[in-house]
Amino acid sequence: MPVTGRNARRRVSSAAAFLGALAVAALAAGPRRPTPAAQPETRVVHVVAERFSFTPSEITTPLGATLELRLTSDDTNHGFRIVGTDIDVRIPKRGRGEVVVRFTPDRAGRYAFECSKLCGAGHNFMRGEIVVGEGRRDAR
Repeated sequence: MPVTGRNARRRVSSAAAFLGALAVAALAAGPRRPTPAAQPETRVVHVVAERFSFTPSEITTPLGATLELRLTSDDTNHGFRIVGTDIDVRIPKRGRGEVVVRFTPDRAGRYAFECSKLCGAGHNFMRGEIVVGEGRRDAR
């Protein structure tokens, strides 16, 4: 049964009042801004290779952070390999620049790194570790 006359006007008036209140509430709340997506943390660590060590030889980082390793040499050409990954680069000799490696560990634990280019009698001593922990905040 259709609503006519006075009842129809009341319903239209009530609906208009409701929609008006809703519009005022929406305007009062202000524009909705999308929340920015959390950017993964990037940590920059400078690593120096020289016969026959890396400095630092231990790098700590929290899980979820990306390490940007800036590799330079204080003497001859060296290599840098993170064991168990596809990262294996050449570090140019002193004064010839740096190599930048980005590494995002996918699990907590220890990742060994080593020189991957024969550089002399102490080559086998050129080793270090990246220590990835839950919630660790320091990067060295």
